[in-house]
Amino acid sequence: MSHSFSQAAAPLDPTIPPGGFPAVLERLDPRMRIAVACLFAVVTVALSGLPALTAALACALLLLLMARLPVRRTLKRVAMMDSFIFFMLALLPFTVPGDAIFTLWGFPATWQGLARAVEIGLTANAVVLVLLVLVGTLEPVTLGHALYRMKVPETLVHLMMFNIRYVEVLRAEYLRLRAAMKVRGFRPGTNWHSYRSYGYLVGMMLVRAIDRSERVLAAMKCRGFTGRMMLLQDFRLGAADWRFAALAGLACAALLGLDMTWR
Repeated sequence: MSHSFSQAAAPLDPTIPPGGFPAVLERLDPRMRIAVACLFAVVTVALSGLPALTAALACALLLLLMARLPVRRTLKRVAMMDSFIFFMLALLPFTVPGDAIFTLWGFPATWQGLARAVEIGLTANAVVLVLLVLVGTLEPVTLGHALYRMKVPETLVHLMMFNIRYVEVLRAEYLRLRAAMKVRGFRPGTNWHSYRSYGYLVGMMLVRAIDRSERVLAAMKCRGFTGRMMLLQDFRLGAADWRFAALAGLACAALLGLDMTWR
């Protein structure tokens, strides 16, 4: 397949160097990479045994090493996701009934709750790692076109591509507004003045976002945009894609077999 415009856009993950992805994976059809990532995610979520989930995480780490991505930076991004679910995982041993391990302030922690927390942690990390390797390294335009070819609703594809394009613009606008507040002597605190100031900040962000969206829409219409996505490349499945799909299918079948055996 052709990647005539791949140099014009950066990968979704800015920490991944453009030349770090092996040529074998880079030549794969983006649709196949998305399909394999979704298949692995569905299979991993369906697993319930610790050995199978550990094997799924090992597969994800092996794929990460094969992709030659910066391991430290990638794992740091996965750790950012873990920080969002840490408190939920920490509370599970105290909320799932079962055999008590110890008691903290009158609340017993159970082995069953600890096992559930470990299962969720392994599942989340395995899925996120595979998504970062297979989908996070695609250029935004390529990802959008691949999703459109996979019959994803065009409106959703447009929303995703606009979000990728303008989220940094909105972030820069937020930083400018924060700097303006600091220049005017604003110091955040736990008082009504701070709450009102943050409310004005959010309101101004919404107003400026609406104004910018109207200007962007007018510019797109001037350039002939009619609501349809103009495809710049044609995807074709090759022998390498089918081999990759077969290996992924075998790995998923092995994970399911291991899970059923453990049960």
